[in-house]
Amino acid sequence: MTHFARTWSAAVLGVEACPVAVEVDSGGGKENFVVVGLADTAVKESRQRVKAALYNNGFAVPEGFITASLAPADLKKAGPSFDLPIALGLLASIGTINRDRLAEWMIIGELGLDGEVRPVRGTLAISLLARNQRVRGLIVPALNAAEAAVVEGVKVVAVRDLREAAGVIEGKVPAPRPLVHGRNGQAAAANGLDFAEVKGQEAVKRALEIAAAGHHNVLMIGPPGSGKSMLAKRLPGILPRMEIEESLETTRIHSVAGLLKAEDSLVRQRPFRSPHHTISDIGLIGGSANPNPGEVSLAHNGVLFLDELPEFRRSALEVLRQPLEDGQVTISRAAGSLTFPARFMLVGAMNPSPRGTLEARGPGKTSKKYLSRISGPLLDRIDLHLEVPALQHAELLSAEPGESSASIRGRVEKARNVQLARFGKGSGLYHNAQMGPRELRRLVPIDAEAKALLSNAMTDLGLSARALDRILKVARTIADLAGCETTQLDHLAEAIQYRTLDRPLWG
Repeated sequence: MTHFARTWSAAVLGVEACPVAVEVDSGGGKENFVVVGLADTAVKESRQRVKAALYNNGFAVPEGFITASLAPADLKKAGPSFDLPIALGLLASIGTINRDRLAEWMIIGELGLDGEVRPVRGTLAISLLARNQRVRGLIVPALNAAEAAVVEGVKVVAVRDLREAAGVIEGKVPAPRPLVHGRNGQAAAANGLDFAEVKGQEAVKRALEIAAAGHHNVLMIGPPGSGKSMLAKRLPGILPRMEIEESLETTRIHSVAGLLKAEDSLVRQRPFRSPHHTISDIGLIGGSANPNPGEVSLAHNGVLFLDELPEFRRSALEVLRQPLEDGQVTISRAAGSLTFPARFMLVGAMNPSPRGTLEARGPGKTSKKYLSRISGPLLDRIDLHLEVPALQHAELLSAEPGESSASIRGRVEKARNVQLARFGKGSGLYHNAQMGPRELRRLVPIDAEAKALLSNAMTDLGLSARALDRILKVARTIADLAGCETTQLDHLAEAIQYRTLDRPLWG
């Protein structure tokens, strides 16, 4: 009589899932239980969890030498998600459940010592994999069911404990498809925050509307209490609503990071991440021994807000340059490289000086030294530099509520739709900030007047070639908001005004 059984599971690498064959043999010999196949500590510890769960649920625990093999052997396996398939493999190896039926399923889940099936990370990525595999369906912990069921074309079965999972394999437990929450709903305003609550600062609001319309990076400079953080937190509320593909991308990242709540099967609001300035390079960009997404990836399709920008480590800020250019992060380790998506809007905020106030006669040595903590190449990648002045008491007391986020978002979505239609679906471009030199030459032609204006700006402000490209991109976005097919002189002039830090006053 054979004592061998096989089923399917998956390992998550980065944000992608790879199929893993879970093979269990419970032959004779001296009693032992080994897990092989480049398994980390959490996977190897499944031996104790599996044996206790079998015993506490009244199942016979095979005697003798037990081998659980996770193939392919050269693929690193991490985490406790292999507990349930190993336990079911053991039951099939001694004939408690049908081994042929077990081989038809893909299974994930951590086991408690009492047999409870606990949630695991990366369920959405595994569900996407299961859709393309020749399996009968995907068995997942009950708390991961809604997340897995977001993927159409996959039979998802939710189980609460080991006995229920064994019953599903034997066909004794009905397996209804879980309800999917949020797939067809519209995203609400980000955290209920609205631009109407921000008094004054109309010029800054205008600039943030431009930034949202073209996906431009922003740096706000102003004294404490001027409203920088308040404005930044409301920026996701004027970004376009998330499309289903964007939601799936974002949800997959948050699932891998273990941040997805049980009641949220799909992320529908654009992320807003605001790490503290003491964050490490790895925390910001991602990594560690088993690479996890960092803040730049958790902000994918949303906003990364860095308050007190000069206080961040110089090394941490410099690693932002790759994702800002490429929209992704590549993390290299001895075992290989992983790529995480990281297409986000960078919003920075800073005081004019370490004391928080501008020096009496404008930016002096102290302010310039403070600003010098941010490298020139990073500043070049920020499209809009905004001065956020402190409002006077009279302005605060008399200012009427501003325009609502919903109203601003309407104009932003209209401008984004213009950009999508202009670039075309197959171009890989979604907004003006992504334009390269070829698109700039075609979409922002420079006539004699514009050339003279830009020449004077480059001479007076000492603009770099990259800064010039940023001005042209912002000008194109201003034209889109205005409904103009061509970029005009006043659009260029307004775009130049948003290069505050290039002015001789700060240079």
